[in-house]
Parts: sequence; structure tokens; C-alpha cells
Amino acid sequence: MAQAALAAQLIEAGRRLDARNWVPGGGGNFSARVDAEQALLTASGCHKGRLSEGDFLLVDLQGQPRSPGRAASAETLLHCERLRALPEAGCVLHTHSPACTVLGRRTIGDTLWLAGYEMLKGLSAGPADHAGQVAIPIFENDQDITRLAAQVAERHAREPIAHGYLIRGHGLYAWGRDVEAAVRHVEALEFLLHCHLLEEMLP
Repeated sequence: MAQAALAAQLIEAGRRLDARNWVPGGGGNFSARVDAEQALLTASGCHKGRLSEGDFLLVDLQGQPRSPGRAASAETLLHCERLRALPEAGCVLHTHSPACTVLGRRTIGDTLWLAGYEMLKGLSAGPADHAGQVAIPIFENDQDITRLAAQVAERHAREPIAHGYLIRGHGLYAWGRDVEAAVRHVEALEFLLHCHLLEEMLP
């Protein structure tokens, strides 16, 4: 797909996610696959609810910029890792909702399990009904993004990460075959994680 069309879709995705307060304060970052070797990525420091076409840059899947101008997001390599590991993925979205941030901090261990929810059926390749369960991996927050991306890749090699993952105290990474599918997965996971948090809070 042409870069301008992808940018327009990511701009709309940013408006939708910002309206839910999932990318506050300039947080989060988005990417969309241009072809087998390149992706369009939000530049560092731009507010995701007020994106314009100039807020994107082209990078290769090793994270190297291919267009001059804006600086790449500090978390570029986490997007590139997902796009390399999942050739079927066309878009990766990173959000900073309160539910994802708190659950990442509160959950003991490296996996959060979601089970018994009807909305699990909203995940591509998810359970056929509410009786199934989905594992959401949790990774420790690390300012060394090269090391963090390597940890994600290592875990994916052991047990493929199908739907999304949390970074502890940081937020959610989710993806889909295209921008619309990735937004749908963010919405489904955010709903599931919010419900899980509410249950945790109940006596």
C-alpha cells in the first residue's frame, strides 16, 4: 500500500485510540508494513491523537531510517522485531492505557492469563468460545530496547506470541494483518485487560 494511504490509516487509528485515553501525553507508537523490507513508523515525540503525514518516517526492518528528517521512536526495534517475526502482520500498535500499565505492574510472573471472557473471540486465531484462554506475556521494562527486543524474539521462538504482550509498568503491544485489524485487537485486548483489572479490584 502507498505510504500516504498507510499514514492516513494510522492517523485515524491515533484519533480513535486517543479518544479512549490509550495514548496520553504523546505516549505510544505505531507502525505499518510498507513491503517485505520497510515499515512506516511514527516519529519520536509526536502526539498520537494529532498526527499529520509529516509525523512518519520510513525505516527498514532492522530499524534503520530510510528517510531524512524526524527522529525515529526509541522503541523502533520492538516494532521491527514483530514485523520480522510475523510476516503476516501489517501493523503494530503500542498503547499506554491505565489498565495495561497497572496490570503489568501487579501481575506476578511473566504471563497474564485471560479466560472465561466472550470477547476472547474478538482476537484473530483466538479461542472459539469463552471456555478458552489466552496467554499475554509480560516483559520487564528496560531502557535498552535492543536487549528488550531480543528477549521478545527469544520468547517468541519458544512459544509464539499470538495476540499481544505487556511491558511491565509501561503498556501494550498488539498487531494485526492491517491497521484496522490491529486497532480491533487493541480494542479487544484493552477491554479484556480492563475487565481483568476490575475483577482484581473486587473483594
